[in-house]
Amino acid sequence: MLVVGFPAGPWGTNCYVVATGPGEQCLVVDPGKDSAPGIEEAVREHGLAPMAVLLTHGHLDHTWSVVPVCGARGIPAYLHPDDRGMLTDPLGSLSAQASAMVDAMGGRLPVGEPDDVRPLEDGGVLELAGLTLVVDHAPGHTRGSVMFRRAGEDGTPPLLLSGDVLFEGSIGRTDLPGGDHAAMLRSLATKVLPLDDDTVVLPGHGGTTTIGRERAANPFLTALSETPAPTRGL
Repeated sequence: MLVVGFPAGPWGTNCYVVATGPGEQCLVVDPGKDSAPGIEEAVREHGLAPMAVLLTHGHLDHTWSVVPVCGARGIPAYLHPDDRGMLTDPLGSLSAQASAMVDAMGGRLPVGEPDDVRPLEDGGVLELAGLTLVVDHAPGHTRGSVMFRRAGEDGTPPLLLSGDVLFEGSIGRTDLPGGDHAAMLRSLATKVLPLDDDTVVLPGHGGTTTIGRERAANPFLTALSETPAPTRGL
């Protein structure tokens, strides 16, 4: 399996290009602001052919480039219906700080949808680019937050694209419009904690980790109780 990940844009949002190997079709996960050059480099270096974009949620820092990335290749985007409205009203879910950052950037705010937006549902199985991914609806950061899970095979560990649900040492903030701390705790308890310890976690911000590492040291998982508000993400 081939995974190319890199942080992009002012929010350091991790964009991932995922394929079964070089020279194959690939998936682009969370193309945020300024992610297009990194996507193009990964595609060119490994001879890949993007065939879909997967969005873990609808916040602007994860969707900024979805329209041009999809439009340039005529490929669909996958997003949970509960977050679809964020594509046409991106400012409605931003913090005051993030809104100020957008204003300071100048230029045109990306508003609109790709031509082909396909819904994600909890427990759905995506068979794309030779990969099998299970969709876990995990509300809390947003109403439509999802994670993408791949089972381990051929000696490789399981993989979790966690978006802004789970980070290394933290979780996504829940104080923005559509956020719900109680829902986040339920998502962590029912969707994250049952996963195998060797599951590799590719988060929406920050470094790669594992479920075992987070189970042992992440205060939100060790206690599943109220703790100081997390600050990563929009």
